Amino acid sequence: MKAWRFYGFNDMRLDDISEPVCLPGHVLVEPLFVQPSVTEAQLACGIPTLAFDRIKRRLETEAPIQLFGHEFCARVLETNGVSRFRPGDRVAARAKLPCGKCSLCCSERSELCRKGPVIGFDLPGCFSEIASLPEIALVKVDDRISDSEAACLQSLSDSVAAVETAQLQIGDAVVILGQGSMGLECLQVARLSGAGLIITVDVRDEACHVSRELGADHALNARNCDIISTIHQLTGGTGADVVFECAGGSPKQGLAGHQTLLQAIEAVRSGGKLVGVSWFGGPLQLNVDLLRERSLRYVFPDISTQAHLEHTVRLVATGRIQLKPTLTHILSGIESVPKAFEITANKGKYKAINPAQVMMRPPT
Repeated sequence: MKAWRFYGFNDMRLDDISEPVCLPGHVLVEPLFVQPSVTEAQLACGIPTLAFDRIKRRLETEAPIQLFGHEFCARVLETNGVSRFRPGDRVAARAKLPCGKCSLCCSERSELCRKGPVIGFDLPGCFSEIASLPEIALVKVDDRISDSEAACLQSLSDSVAAVETAQLQIGDAVVILGQGSMGLECLQVARLSGAGLIITVDVRDEACHVSRELGADHALNARNCDIISTIHQLTGGTGADVVFECAGGSPKQGLAGHQTLLQAIEAVRSGGKLVGVSWFGGPLQLNVDLLRERSLRYVFPDISTQAHLEHTVRLVATGRIQLKPTLTHILSGIESVPKAFEITANKGKYKAINPAQVMMRPPT
């Protein structure tokens, strides 16, 4: 079969390799739609972010290796000792898996485990013609969800977990900094979870436009206004109850560095919550005394579980979450994977909202 393998940073090649064996407790799948995450697009270029040291070490000691491709929709081809799936089912996956051996896993708290493998990072993902995936990672995709939408389910499940972590109260004023895929997802999930006033912020007109379409009460372009002053005006001078920071990361790929985190601290009311969704790729200096003086809660999303992913399927299948407006770039054929990485790494340049998607096998 054909599969994309990495020989180093900025060096991915389409190789002919042996098809994987269907191990016990696994399924073989045919990837239908796959998208690189923003994190994967940064790592492919060698930009420090989540799991950078792990990927660097693997490239130095194991290359060429299959990497990335945890956001996908695939069709089951073969099963081995699994009970929940059969050939023909469409599936999506959660990326981070429990190890099944540690004290947390053995005490029915596997959702807290951080020792298990991650699809696309430790296990091969779906940038290949066939992939082997553990049953424990998968959920069935509802027939009302398209292949393209299903490739977004993993990211959306992380956004569901982020909003759950925020523990929104009915009517809370919410600010979301960054209106890429996860910012737009947090917007919709927050609205469903009882948020009152929702203010979103981005630096791209196209992102602000989609944000308004999907339910933002105010979508601010940070290039055109003083967002802190405007947020305080819109919240009666107090600031937001909850701020989701979804814009931080490497400026090399159009992200905001850590400036949006500093803005989040200014935008939230005293006693409010900051939800850190972004990955910054390195240590930051923060005035912790300021957070302490203002009684701020700086919290981070829990890992999305199978229950989160199953709920995500229901949200999309019933139309309560809209994904189609975010799908701006769909490419055709496995040969298009590098272009998808290029677009996803430079979404501002290409006016992309969601990561670029690859329809792995062109329609016949």
